[in-house]
This record gives sequence, C-alpha cells and structure tokens, in this order.
Amino acid sequence: MYDIAVIGGGPAGLSAAIQARARNKSVLVVSGDDRDNPLYKTSRIDNYLGFYNVTGPELLKRFRTHAGQMGVERRDGRVLNLLAVGGAYYLSIGSEVEQARAVVLATGVVRAKKYPGEAERLGAGVSYCATCDGMLYRGREIAVVGKTADAPHEANYLRELGCRVTYVSDRPPEGLHSDIPFVKAVRLEVLGEKKVEALRADSVTLPCEGVFILRPSMAPADLLPGLALEGGYIKTDRNMATNLPGVFAAGDCTGLPLQVSKAVGEGQVAGHRASEYVDTL
Repeated sequence: MYDIAVIGGGPAGLSAAIQARARNKSVLVVSGDDRDNPLYKTSRIDNYLGFYNVTGPELLKRFRTHAGQMGVERRDGRVLNLLAVGGAYYLSIGSEVEQARAVVLATGVVRAKKYPGEAERLGAGVSYCATCDGMLYRGREIAVVGKTADAPHEANYLRELGCRVTYVSDRPPEGLHSDIPFVKAVRLEVLGEKKVEALRADSVTLPCEGVFILRPSMAPADLLPGLALEGGYIKTDRNMATNLPGVFAAGDCTGLPLQVSKAVGEGQVAGHRASEYVDTL
C-alpha cells in the first residue's frame, strides 16, 4: 500500500508528489500519455518564474525528471474508479488495483461530456478499458473511440486479441494497424436497447457489440461519487482538501486560472496536507 496516490502527471500532480516524498511518504503517480497533457501542446511559456521562453514538453520533462529523482513511482494508465474501504482507497488502473491511504486528484480539466447513450449502456457494451474487457469481445465487432495519443495502440491490442475493430476519431490516428478501418467523425451516439448494438458516427452507423471509449482521464465525479463540485470544478478548502476524508485536489481541476504556477502551488499544498493526513492514521 502506498501512502499517497496522485492521479495526474502534470504540474499539480508532480508538485504534490515531490512534496510528499520530501516528507518521506511513498507516492504513486498514475498518468496517461504525456502527449495528452495540455502543457505538452504549448510551444512557448514565458510566465513561469525562472523558466522564460521554455516549451511545454521541456518543462514537463523537467518536472518528471525531478519527481523520478525524488523517488516518485509512476504508473502509465488511467484510473477508472476509486473505492474507499477500511480507511484506504482502492484504485482500479486498467485491469490492476493499487491501494493508498490518501489521494490527490490532479486530473486537469475533463472537458468531454458523455456521448448520448454512453452512460445508459456502461457495462452493457460500453467500456473504458481495453485490457479489462477486450477478451469478452473476441470474434465480435467493436468500435474504439480514440481520444488519447495511445488509443491506436490499444486498438491494435484489441485486434490482436481477435476483436473485429473499427477505429473512430476526429483526427487521423498514428500507429494504427493498416488492416483496422478508420472512420473520421465528431458527433457520436451509442445505440441499442438494453445493450450496445451500434455506434452512430456522424452520418454513418457502425453495427457493433462493444464500444471502447478511451479518454485521457475520467471525470472526478465519475471516479468518486459524492465528491463535491462547484461550477463544474472540484470544491476544496485552503488546504486543498475535498469534502471526502483523505482526498485532496490541485491544479486545473479545482478551477481558474488554468496556469502552471497556480497548479504547482496548489500541488505543494495538497502534497503537504495529504502527508499530514497520513500521519494521523
């Protein structure tokens, strides 16, 4: 069991992680592909103190290197849900589970709304995890909705399992097997009565039994039912504590301004207070 699990590998999450390590806490950072981080897509940053005219990828690399030197462990993947049991939190990371005494949410802003029909068919054909559920669809028609940089590789994995895959995205994929059909679409709808029967992609209807929707991260309220929000952002106090015991939040997910300096500062407070919380257990 880790002392603290940090969900998100951007400035806020890594700041929280190194603060916790400075207090000798074991820390696991769970994060998706860095290419999905908004900071990675920034070509020039002038307003982060001490780093004039730095690129987003360069700054993010420095943050990651610093965290690694401090002994922060990292797991590539997406946390699909959190469950509080007996004073600890269980994190489902793909098909694996980890435990932590406290959690820092640094998920960034999850802007994507659910597609029509998605929530109603979750667990009845809609999945968020290729490694968890892929075997259930061997020999069946499925659609992979790619919203992450590594989604084409997950589609390839499903194809290798024996699934009949169609890849759907609003942009051409990189690294997708040539034998996987690609459908470019923006407006999606999951169709079916009690289970998935098709995916409507703009004007095209794709018959399928499963739809794998691969986003960079889950919305915090979906991860933790009962988490208090305010204006669509996670509600915290000055200690970056949420309304749930042992759960803290920092960075863009707590609200404006969406700036690196604000994220790093909030991460520092969250990592400090999460460490203090662990000390009381």
